[in-house]
Amino acid sequence: MLHPFDPDRFIITANVHILGIEPRIERTLELPVNLNFAQFHEVLQAAFGWTDNHLHRFDVGGLTIGAPEFDDGDTYGPRTIEAGEVRMQDLSFPYGEDASLQALYVYDYGDDWHHRIVLRRRMRDPDVSYPRCIEGVRSGPPEDVGGYSGYADFLEAWLDPEHEEHKAVRRWAGRKFEPERLDLEAINKAITKAMRAAKGSYRFRHLRP
Repeated sequence: MLHPFDPDRFIITANVHILGIEPRIERTLELPVNLNFAQFHEVLQAAFGWTDNHLHRFDVGGLTIGAPEFDDGDTYGPRTIEAGEVRMQDLSFPYGEDASLQALYVYDYGDDWHHRIVLRRRMRDPDVSYPRCIEGVRSGPPEDVGGYSGYADFLEAWLDPEHEEHKAVRRWAGRKFEPERLDLEAINKAITKAMRAAKGSYRFRHLRP
């Protein structure tokens, strides 16, 4: 039997939504406490349908967590902490029922997608395999759509058959895209695949020649 304060008794729930978009694009994730932030990045990419073609970072408690090899060399800027060395169980949660921590995940410094993350501790279900997505709302935006304002313009054209760009954006987004669709089974398959490919770190590090 596990000790009452053993970290393996718990999981972390992450409620994540993309800032600046209404109605919300949102995911609820359940994460093992030994998950590191490089793996968390992979989970988020899979959960929102991102393709990991751009830079990212986590802002957690005043610290920047990510891939240090992509720092721009600014001597006076924040130092990036290696994401593979920070795990969920390293976070310090406040006391109290339903205590939470907030973090920010930024993806694509051009489109500048900001994801607000609320983290909470919950009891672990021994019959469940983590990480997983248990809930969500709406499809993630297509890559390189132009950020929040670009996505609003895209949706206006995508939804209006009379719009002059309607056919063009439909072709560009592809037949599988549907802004209101959420396929939890597909998301969880993508998370499982990403976790296997990541091998405990970032996938891109294993793809280098």
